[in-house]
Amino acid sequence: MAQQASQSIIAELEDAVRDGTSAKRVQTLRQVTDLFLNDGDRLNDEQVKVFDDVLCLLVARVETRARAELSKRLAPLDYAPFEVIQHLAWDDDIGVAGEVLTHSSRLSNAALREIASTKGQDHLFAISARENLPASVTDVIIDRGEDKVIRRLAKNAGAQFSDNGYSSIVARAEGDDELVEILGLRIDIPAKLLRELLQRAKETVRARLLAIASPRAREEISQVLNDIAQEEAAAPRRNYGIAEELVKLMKQLNELDDAAVYKFAEDGKFDEVTVALAVLNDMPIAMIERLMLGLRSDLLLIPCRSARLNWPTVETILRKRPLPHAIDHATLEIAHRDYRRLSLETAQRTVRFWQLHNRIEKQPMAAG
Repeated sequence: MAQQASQSIIAELEDAVRDGTSAKRVQTLRQVTDLFLNDGDRLNDEQVKVFDDVLCLLVARVETRARAELSKRLAPLDYAPFEVIQHLAWDDDIGVAGEVLTHSSRLSNAALREIASTKGQDHLFAISARENLPASVTDVIIDRGEDKVIRRLAKNAGAQFSDNGYSSIVARAEGDDELVEILGLRIDIPAKLLRELLQRAKETVRARLLAIASPRAREEISQVLNDIAQEEAAAPRRNYGIAEELVKLMKQLNELDDAAVYKFAEDGKFDEVTVALAVLNDMPIAMIERLMLGLRSDLLLIPCRSARLNWPTVETILRKRPLPHAIDHATLEIAHRDYRRLSLETAQRTVRFWQLHNRIEKQPMAAG
């Protein structure tokens, strides 16, 4: 019966395509869609192909609103016509493609990877919410997605990540408190990356994670935070006396430049690197020490830029500074990108703010 109905509509379809108005084509599209929705789950492959051909012909000749309506109606169907789903998924208008990209089971992983590799952020955002996203697709999204996309992907419990993908998305979380919270609550995050994530997190973010995590996750987060606190407490404070004498002498002799700092870093002389950054920026050694031994590489970029260091020197500092865990490749790539973007003016203005804040903190309280 459905086959007879589909065949009887071909003549009407030809009229609509050849001579019909836009309204006539939309009416025919709805009629064909209704017919398919009523009987599609009982059709064989050949009969579905008839509907596929009809719908593809109409989709190419109707306005965006009609295509978006069709996408919404067909997206939930496991038996939706294959070719028309592909047409809708590749549509440049996210109002058309969105429903299919998020919900249709008729899209292969290969198609999703290709769309994710070539379309814009709206399409990536739609794909990021799909159930059971494989790592081959999430790798592409992590590589191309902007912050909004990455956060949505991280919230998707059905998204799977490769080792490189997980490392990259954790690196992206640096400076993004919301993403830190989202990732910290994922039950599949590897222990090593959870530790790295929490090491970089602000105290306020750590506290919020503990407050909103499930009992199981809270126990794991607490254990990691306790381990981090013990390591930080056990770390001895350095004595910079000899390094300070050398660096200040080099400053007087006009020998304290990028090449000198690079040599210090390459040789692992991080007392000298710390003092050099302090002297070049007129900052307290203790303040630079906190940045040097801290886990947030983005903050250390500021005095480096203010001191006019070149990227090879900064990269060497980041790679070799004395931390429990070496910086990973993804974090280093992000640091390189951020360093290119950071202007000298912005860095020097931030350093002046730090200097002022430090002086205010040291002033004695006025008598009341």
